[in-house]
Amino acid sequence: MTNSIFGEVIKVRKFVNGDIEIDFHHEEQITQYRYSNDPSRLGNFPKDLAETLASTLDTNICIEIFFQDDGTPSHLELEQCEDDEDEEYDEDEEYDEDEEYDEDE
Repeated sequence: MTNSIFGEVIKVRKFVNGDIEIDFHHEEQITQYRYSNDPSRLGNFPKDLAETLASTLDTNICIEIFFQDDGTPSHLELEQCEDDEDEEYDEDEEYDEDEEYDEDE
């Protein structure tokens, strides 16, 4: 059974030795993922997935990370995030239109 988490990258640290640390915000918590090319360090993310995650910092891209049964990341899905401010504006706009309609009756 595969599981996944959905969120966004909020912080990236890249080191001279090639290590990458990523803070991933999901479900009101932050999880740190790491890639390391040093086999003696604990690296829990493949390099290509870590680099893809890092590239989404400060964008409007949300990520779903899929994991295998053993907890190893298997793949990512990227999608455009919905902007909460735009959503609130749209809801207000719909309300105003309804209100204008009621006044005409």
